[in-house]
Amino acid sequence: MLAKRIIPCLDVREGRVVKGVQFENLRDAGDPVELAKYYVDERADELVFLDITASKEKRPIVYELVERVAEEVFIPFTIGGGLTSSKEIQEILKRGADKITLNTAAVHNPELIAEAAASFGSQCVVVAIDVKRVTPERWEIFTHGGSKATGLEAVAWARRVEEHGAGEIMLTSMDTDGRKSGYDLVITRKIGEALGIPVIASGGGGELNHFADAFQIGGADAALAASVFHFKKFKIKQVKEFLQAQNIPVRF
Repeated sequence: MLAKRIIPCLDVREGRVVKGVQFENLRDAGDPVELAKYYVDERADELVFLDITASKEKRPIVYELVERVAEEVFIPFTIGGGLTSSKEIQEILKRGADKITLNTAAVHNPELIAEAAASFGSQCVVVAIDVKRVTPERWEIFTHGGSKATGLEAVAWARRVEEHGAGEIMLTSMDTDGRKSGYDLVITRKIGEALGIPVIASGGGGELNHFADAFQIGGADAALAASVFHFKKFKIKQVKEFLQAQNIPVRF
């Protein structure tokens, strides 16, 4: 059985890490490079940096941040936010990122997923999916930092993303994001069972058992969290020790 991954997520706005609740009420959480170095020492498996307002404000990602992180971080890291072309993706990877995420651009131009996978390899292409439950049995895809409904049904879109060559899905529940009440296990499992590529559970990790639930009930391959790590409610080692005690394989 493959080891499950624990991934801190650093939402970046104007050069600072921020965290909010359900994509709103953002508060400062520190310098992204300093936090990244801290998480390397903490034995995070990977890091994700999201320029959370880039798509909404039509602002390109800050290449300088990628270079600064690449100089200091020696674990895989993913960069996302506002990427709209293969040229921009190439620039991000050339400057040191291991993977990129596509969200809004993937919805507007699904062929970009296929282009990126063909040019750089599926292992570099993560598609971020922000979902919201709109009926008891339906989750809808939102774009532009969670501000625009698309009408796309979540499982169908996830299947389409895989068909286009994505190597991984980063699934964020807007209903649970920042609430620390647990991941949305239902949609995580639905998408995981429908796909053959890894799914990263995101949105709602607040207690140690939430991480275990993401793997044991939600069937996730990785769990992403932000505020519990940024504000030091838990150390990553604590989470991994808890998971190991539940017979969930992790790397130290």
